[in-house]
Amino acid sequence: MKSIKTISIILKPKSVTEFVSILPNLVTYLEKRKVRVCYRLADKERIENILKNRNYTSIFLKDDVEIHKKSDLIISLGGDGTLLGISRNSKTSSPPILGVNMGNLGFITEFSKSELYDGLDLIFSNKYEVSKIPLYEVSIPNRKLKYQFMNDVVISKSEISRMITLTASTSSEHIFNLSGDGLIVSSPIGSTAYSLAAGGPILHPSVKSMLLTPICPHSLTNRPLVISDTTELEVAAAQNSESLLITMDGQEAIKLLGKEKVYIKRSKFSAKMVLNPNRTYYHTLKIKFTHGRR
Repeated sequence: MKSIKTISIILKPKSVTEFVSILPNLVTYLEKRKVRVCYRLADKERIENILKNRNYTSIFLKDDVEIHKKSDLIISLGGDGTLLGISRNSKTSSPPILGVNMGNLGFITEFSKSELYDGLDLIFSNKYEVSKIPLYEVSIPNRKLKYQFMNDVVISKSEISRMITLTASTSSEHIFNLSGDGLIVSSPIGSTAYSLAAGGPILHPSVKSMLLTPICPHSLTNRPLVISDTTELEVAAAQNSESLLITMDGQEAIKLLGKEKVYIKRSKFSAKMVLNPNRTYYHTLKIKFTHGRR
């Protein structure tokens, strides 16, 4: 595998105190291995505050696109949200991501805070394995807009209003109309997030699919539906007057205009995650959700 010469560290947004004891030790560990350490330019003031009075060489890259281009490894320190934020910009040439869970409930972050250096030891001894997690693409052709998501995209009301009516179709066939609060289109890895809370099933990551989960449907016949990820899904408001919001991974949002159509499909890109050799998918289910415990 590619030698590790440049590592970018992504921190949970806004947090400072929880990194004061962690980040200096991590940077010391990396600099001893002659690694260039980079951060987001937007975090410059926060990083300098955490590392103040220490003689470190900090490099700041202007955005996540540049981080993906110039890094050999990305370390995500936070939770699932932090990891989702940096993963959405993954391209073919993007580096592996070491996801470290700093909080209580992390599902897609492979390593706990106490396992950070175990993960890094795997990296520097070249004994690590990577899992490719598919990304999904959202496009709004009317405005030539494209986004990627890893967990889910939600089409919902953009303001306080009555229930909305959506129509979902493939390129060749109508699937359903839905009246309610909205629709969650989830990846298998995202099936344990918002979709699960809305009554959707848990899908194993190896299932090549998209999950359509209605949010508070008016009709009891509108149930979660699993479709192939080779399908391009088309979603639009059934009425021109609807005020809709589309949200990617709970982090990026854009208003839809009138009966503007949204297209959702599997992206050609994937995010590369460093695997924890001490965990399996079902182990994580049991630990995080006490799923199937006796």
